[in-house]
Amino acid sequence: MTATTDGSADGAGAGSESTPGVPPPGPSRRSARPGPVPGPGPGPAARQAPVAEYGLAAAPGGAGTARAARPAADLTAEPGSPSAPAPPGTGRAEPPAVRLRHDGRPGPVRESGPLAGRGPGAERTTADLPGAPRGHGPDRVQEAAARATRHLLERQDPEGWWKGTLETNVTMDAEDLLLRQFLGIRDEATTRAAALFIRGEQREDGTWATFHGGPPELSATIEAYVALRLAGDRPDAPHMSRASAWIRAHGGIAAARVFTRIWLALFGWWSWDHLPEIPPELVFLPPWVPLNIYDFGCWARQTIVPLTVVSALRPVRPAPFALDELHADARTPYPARRLAPLTTWDGAFQRMDKALHVYRRFAPRRLRKAAMATASRWIVERQENDGCWGGIQPPAVYSIIALHLLGYDLRHPVMRAGLESLDRFAVWREDGARMIEACQSPVWDTCLAAIALADAGLRPDHPALVKAADWMLGEEIHRSGDWAVRRPGLAPGGWAFEFHNDTYPDIDDTAEVVLALRRIRHPDPVRVEAAIARGVSWNLGMQSKNGAWGAFDADNTSPLPNKLPFCDFGEVIDPPSADVTAHVVEMLAFEGRAGDARTRRGIAWLLAEQEPCGAWFGRWGTNYVYGTGSVVPALTAAGLAPGHPAIRRAVRWLESVQNEDGGWGEDQRSYKDPSWAGKGASTASQTAWALMALLSAGEREGAAVERGIAYLVQTQQEDGSWDEPYFTGTGFPWDFSINYHLYRQVFPLTALGRYLYGEPFTAAGGA
Repeated sequence: MTATTDGSADGAGAGSESTPGVPPPGPSRRSARPGPVPGPGPGPAARQAPVAEYGLAAAPGGAGTARAARPAADLTAEPGSPSAPAPPGTGRAEPPAVRLRHDGRPGPVRESGPLAGRGPGAERTTADLPGAPRGHGPDRVQEAAARATRHLLERQDPEGWWKGTLETNVTMDAEDLLLRQFLGIRDEATTRAAALFIRGEQREDGTWATFHGGPPELSATIEAYVALRLAGDRPDAPHMSRASAWIRAHGGIAAARVFTRIWLALFGWWSWDHLPEIPPELVFLPPWVPLNIYDFGCWARQTIVPLTVVSALRPVRPAPFALDELHADARTPYPARRLAPLTTWDGAFQRMDKALHVYRRFAPRRLRKAAMATASRWIVERQENDGCWGGIQPPAVYSIIALHLLGYDLRHPVMRAGLESLDRFAVWREDGARMIEACQSPVWDTCLAAIALADAGLRPDHPALVKAADWMLGEEIHRSGDWAVRRPGLAPGGWAFEFHNDTYPDIDDTAEVVLALRRIRHPDPVRVEAAIARGVSWNLGMQSKNGAWGAFDADNTSPLPNKLPFCDFGEVIDPPSADVTAHVVEMLAFEGRAGDARTRRGIAWLLAEQEPCGAWFGRWGTNYVYGTGSVVPALTAAGLAPGHPAIRRAVRWLESVQNEDGGWGEDQRSYKDPSWAGKGASTASQTAWALMALLSAGEREGAAVERGIAYLVQTQQEDGSWDEPYFTGTGFPWDFSINYHLYRQVFPLTALGRYLYGEPFTAAGGA
């Protein structure tokens, strides 16, 4: 869902201006570049110093500008245009990087000064703005930032890290019970606690959704229903009757996703003959052959390899009860499915699946046995130190099942460690309910928390920040992983998302960790510089051919995996995205590499990916608000002037989708329906993303920023936190939504800090 901008001077052209906030359906491409650059917009003004409480650094007095003057290399023209600065090696000199701080040390700019330095209207509050929320002023903003700082500091682990709960949906809990039933280790206490959580997520109509306020979801409802049957809930109980009736009315088990039907096949509730074939011989395909395992994104790769073993062996455990009530027609549980035309991808792969079912009957035994042995070794080699696989629940579950089928006893160290790792994904609530996290995000949460605290004025040598830096430095990855299949000569470096996931460091996390470390004054700067250098080098080496960056792999863009019949559970490839690319560009600008040819290729890609409405698609956060909130700060950090047409279009779009209460929100439905772009109940995290973009675009004095800041101040709770039931993160757009519980804390604090003290750094133009 990306498109380049059109060539009109004022932005997206008449068509998109008449329908703000609505990107065109489906992908589109336009080759025209933005038109003439309008005059530069006003830059942000000086900020008031923070209160001394909580170790916040007091800035020196005196007026100042919120951002140092741009170097001569600022990108007021498109990369490659006659007026654009030349990349290194073209004979046109670039100025040295500008990297100053108020304390005179190298690092990001931290401007300060009395409120009077803001110029005319400095004392204005949102009470002066038409229709704005009332009761917000500079003192209240400072108080809000101080409360949020204290709240975040209190949540830091003694080892230096932060981790918020990562909430997804009840399929995690249902599959955990099904796994325990399959292995024969389900116990009453765990079952009772899981059922308590699952029941609590059921809605009045008997269904379950995959995100807060979302529509009913068939597969989630089926899996939750089956889990409650395991827990002893009777099918004729009112809440169960409502669920089964809804399931039947919406196609029954036959209409569920493949993964749901695989779980049911493990107990004979569905036939293996009516599932797509996934042959284990897939592991023998070399990386240059289409549909080899490295054509899949790392999360799908780790799931599919063990599933090839499960698919080959087709295990069936005795079912503890029947599920006839979940078939739309119990007399014909396997309704015939019409084949798509052979000339379509669907039709071609459907016929290939039929051929694979035939091959299964004639597959050479020795070849199949060798394939399963290779898959087994592949799985075991990728088990992490904590026993998990990839730091996420789905590969761990299927890896445990596959290894168990291949003869690994539950007491085997590999199996024992795997099961123990799953137990660590359990969150026990005060009411006795047990919720399973699909993943844990300590590295991501810690670097974002450090950035938020630093940008909100915490001293760069504050013990909390130094401790966070120590922990992040200890999490650096020093060995190669699956990414080296596409980048065999690249030295390892970088950081993963989780506590343990050395096989799959994350390009996004690496960029943000570098940005966090740069904000901290560590007592061992040599160690910090070495880690940063390795991370930057690894990120640069992971750039894809088109100039952008994916999350885990380079050039993971094959269109074929998404076409396979069993890939109906979400995105299975890892193509470059605007949000990850933006974070890398921002980091490279911070490192003085804004003029590097590789950075400029990333900038050019981002400019080409802007939607006609002015927004950017958000792959790992919801959605256009996240994408835009990521890209605009990156582009301005890299030197684009606030008046650049792409920045102006983004500003206009954000202003057009601001809610009446002053906040911003976007529903997960925008991934399926473009009319939802930028629309949804206001949330603290999404409001912060919009504010971060607007502030970087020089809009601090604008009404939209003032109203957004007022929203954050007024919705903050007494303890300094914000409440946010809505899901603003994504694992797979639409198919797997995430509520990162720390997002509601770190991003609002970042936005408040940048409002008070200005942008954290200036573009560094040198290579």
